[in-house]
Amino acid sequence: MTRGTPAILSAIHILTKPLGEASAHDAQSSHQEALLAVLRANRALLHERLQSDSSFEEVRRLREEVIVAADWFNGDTEDPTWGFVQECLLLLLTLVRHLSAELKLFQHTPTPSAARQRTSEMAPRLPPDVLSVGQQQTLGTALQFVVSLGLCPYLATGVGVPLGRRSTFGAMVDKLVRCGAVPAAGHRLFTTTSVLLQLTELSSLATLVFTRHLGDVLAALCQLGYQPCRTERSGTEEKKTLFQMQELSAEECQTCKEALKSLLGKVYQPMIIKELLILQGGSKQSGAGGSSHGSSSRAASGSAPTWLKGLCGQLLSKLLMQPKGVQAVVRAILEGGTGGESDWRKCDCVARILVTCPQQSASADTYYRQVCHQILDLLHFKDKLTAQQHQRVATRAVLFMLQEKPSMAQQYLLTPLLRPLHHCTTASNEGNLQAAVEEWELTRCMNDVYKIWVVGNSPSASLLKALEQVLPVIFSLFCFTKQNVSHLRAPCQEILLWYLRHAEKPAALSALRQLSGLQGQKNEVAADFHFTPGSDGGARLSSRERCSEEDDALYEKLSGEQWRLECLMQLLAELKDRDLPGDFFLDLLQELASWAAATDEDKEDEPEPYVSTMTLLEVERRLLAPSSRRGQRLASLQVLAVMVDCLQHTVLLRKTSQVVDFLMSMLQRACVGLDQAPGPHLGNPVESETLRMGMGVVATLLSGPEISIEDYSSMSRLLPLLESLSQKHADVVIQELATDLRAVIATHGAYRPENFPAVAPPSRNPETTVKNNSVPSRKKQNMQTEANNSRINPQSSLPDSNSPSNTQNRHPARVSPEGGGRTSGTRNLSLPTKPLSDWLLEACDPDVPTRAFALRVLTQMVQNKNPEAVQAQEKVLMLFLENLEHEDSFIYLSAIQGLSALADSYPERILERLLKDFQHGPSLPTSNKEHSLESRLKVGEVLMRASRAMGELAAHLGRPLIVVFLQGTRDPDQSVRASSLSNLGELCQKLDYTLGPLAQELSSCLTALIKTEMEAEVRRAAVHVITLLLRGLGDKTTQVLGDVLLDLYRALKWVVRSDPDDVAVLHAQLALEEIDDLMRRFIFPEQKLEKKIVVLP
Repeated sequence: MTRGTPAILSAIHILTKPLGEASAHDAQSSHQEALLAVLRANRALLHERLQSDSSFEEVRRLREEVIVAADWFNGDTEDPTWGFVQECLLLLLTLVRHLSAELKLFQHTPTPSAARQRTSEMAPRLPPDVLSVGQQQTLGTALQFVVSLGLCPYLATGVGVPLGRRSTFGAMVDKLVRCGAVPAAGHRLFTTTSVLLQLTELSSLATLVFTRHLGDVLAALCQLGYQPCRTERSGTEEKKTLFQMQELSAEECQTCKEALKSLLGKVYQPMIIKELLILQGGSKQSGAGGSSHGSSSRAASGSAPTWLKGLCGQLLSKLLMQPKGVQAVVRAILEGGTGGESDWRKCDCVARILVTCPQQSASADTYYRQVCHQILDLLHFKDKLTAQQHQRVATRAVLFMLQEKPSMAQQYLLTPLLRPLHHCTTASNEGNLQAAVEEWELTRCMNDVYKIWVVGNSPSASLLKALEQVLPVIFSLFCFTKQNVSHLRAPCQEILLWYLRHAEKPAALSALRQLSGLQGQKNEVAADFHFTPGSDGGARLSSRERCSEEDDALYEKLSGEQWRLECLMQLLAELKDRDLPGDFFLDLLQELASWAAATDEDKEDEPEPYVSTMTLLEVERRLLAPSSRRGQRLASLQVLAVMVDCLQHTVLLRKTSQVVDFLMSMLQRACVGLDQAPGPHLGNPVESETLRMGMGVVATLLSGPEISIEDYSSMSRLLPLLESLSQKHADVVIQELATDLRAVIATHGAYRPENFPAVAPPSRNPETTVKNNSVPSRKKQNMQTEANNSRINPQSSLPDSNSPSNTQNRHPARVSPEGGGRTSGTRNLSLPTKPLSDWLLEACDPDVPTRAFALRVLTQMVQNKNPEAVQAQEKVLMLFLENLEHEDSFIYLSAIQGLSALADSYPERILERLLKDFQHGPSLPTSNKEHSLESRLKVGEVLMRASRAMGELAAHLGRPLIVVFLQGTRDPDQSVRASSLSNLGELCQKLDYTLGPLAQELSSCLTALIKTEMEAEVRRAAVHVITLLLRGLGDKTTQVLGDVLLDLYRALKWVVRSDPDDVAVLHAQLALEEIDDLMRRFIFPEQKLEKKIVVLP
């Protein structure tokens, strides 16, 4: 900074400094007179210093040059305030002239040579226009005097914020200036505004002007350039005067317009918009100034004049429609907010402004075309607080526009927003692109949909219809994310759940049928395209490589359909508080019930076709129609099976009415075909037993403590079906059950048979006689036992996905009465009164249900420490080992459960025998050596269950198991190696600190398998062992595995980088996440506030 700048600023300080206290008291007969005295005294002092002080010689020279160039300067003015303003303007222009010359000299000064160059630690040279804090304060004071005395008093009524509204001092200044007539007010305003604009040509001075006085400069330019003629009334004479046009020439007005246009383009847009909104609103009714007539009339003027409102509206419309104009408007109104309730209301107001087409716009179509894409851009901010506010504005704007301008919203908002998803349905391979839809497009699209649909949460017909068109694509993307680690999983799931929760029931059921594959494919992902992982954790749409083998293609298709069904069931499980899963389940059951009748009608009514009179296309359609119907029915059965397998009964049947609908479908299926075969006949025993179980559910509902009238009204729909069964069914027991249930329902419980609580099922006692003797007694006894269980727990007929009998539906698993989880079928059995020898004999029965039931009973005897079972421990063990080799899954799974119970009760002896069989194959004389591998894997399953049940005894009993499992990792067969690793992982979770001495050996084994094993299945198991190990040890990992943790980490990183198997890589990533969590907790432990009491000796 040169010496001239401090001298000029010192002169400005002399002109603007306050008067001393003594002088102030002498001159203070009134506030106005005191202020005038200060202005005159400071002006005189400045002139004196300029003439006498040699340090101000350069200031005096520059000031004289400015006076020569300033045609507006009048040294003989009698107005002290305007004379003071003139001196301020001269000094400001002097400062501008001096700084401009210094900047040119600074820019043309050559840079120092390399030898004299400053070091990197030293700051660069500052330009000469950089001012210190004190100098900025002095300059700011001068600008405040200029604006208060030379600009604001000359603004028209309603233009800008009057001084009287700003402070008490401002009101006094306003009175001072307006106490007399103001000659040439327009020229004075034009002069002050022009000088301020000249100051803004320097960036350092422009910052001071625009940050403090931008609104005043805008108000002055608007008045100078656009104020029309004004008519004033004086007494009885009306005269028309031109407030501005008389004093300003057309060129000066045009100059102000161009200056305003330039100012709007170069200043920070939110500041401009904020000031224009203030100008458009005008001042409030009450002022802060005094009570004199001039000031009061100005403060109480009301709103801004009409011409100013129109001008501000035009300028705001132009700013809004220019690039990033919407963002500027939002920032102008919301900037500086805290995210409170008032900010949310502001967001709604801004959204309402954005969707309202201004009158100045050429057409609504043009306005929305330029604004809507900017509204969508508001969804893409990263800053947390800013993003929340902008997203709120964008969401509300979209919702408002859908209500008021649905066609425009569909064309300019929803269509561009959903374009990547629509492109997924119309993609083609014409361009040979690697990705039809890029990752960033899908990610942005899904996030935008989530913000508008889910976060906005204002369901409407337009939103639901638009989302319905892309729902299959979103579901396909959701199924893909469930197979991988992706940040798109949660948005996809929330969007799908939002639609299913808010859509009308018919639309939601139709969507579920389409997503499950039961309805025609519509709006699906384009053929030969599929989703692939993206580099940033998202997904992209890429072309699919066609399978050369038909079997591979068929397997890929079937596995994909099965996975889609499982993902759909996971979505329905999240809707446990809704009726939609149950409605969909009952809809499928109703369709199932209608098939039998439809099949019979088709056979009766279908005439023989005359092929000769049909075209080839008609013949083809007629021949393919039955296979198409059969395929549709198989698909429905598959969906029903997956629903029953994956969803709990509390999700499928939440209300009594849904349970009644379920039973109605069951009874309708039972009534089909009763008229076709009159007379007594046995029919299907399984169907009869199922029907008996359903009636047990009805009896349980009727035995409830409180049955409402609505429940009886719902169950009254069963009356015709029960009547048909009571008259036509061949089973006498079912006839009696139907008659009793019909009587109870028809009388609303007024009539009840004496044995009504037990009327549904026959007795569980084996000696109980049954009227229908056509069924073999032993099978019938078992089925009666199952029926009685169903009566105790009405929903127990639903199969369990975790039950061993999932693959064979001969013995459905039971749901625990508490409803908290599912247990195996033996958990709810009550032991019949039979000796152990009878159960041992039945366990060898060739009939599968009889043998399985006996094995379950023996298992429960072992669990209950039955004395006979304890004594015959060896016989029971041999029996379980023999049944372990049975080919039926129901039998060998029951044997596995029995062996697990034995190992839990008598671990030392049983585990030794099982370990020997796992190592060397079955040791029984009757064992089939050809199936030795299957038997070893079944024994491995037993050992895994035994390992889980050990608990704290694992440290004592686990050493022999670890030795055998480690040896099993070197078995020639890959299945045995994988089974050994799986058992090893389950066992290591329980060992805790006992694992320490084996850490090196375990690490060496797992590392070697990961790097050298050829089979992907074994590598997956090895990586999974590390994951289970880390989860089991938890925070003890660094203590137990401290010596080998680095080796395991490097092995996992090697898998992620080098292993070709995607599943192994996924397991490794999960294990690395476990290590990351452990080390974060170890390095940054959770801070706990604890009180420690120390007892001093």
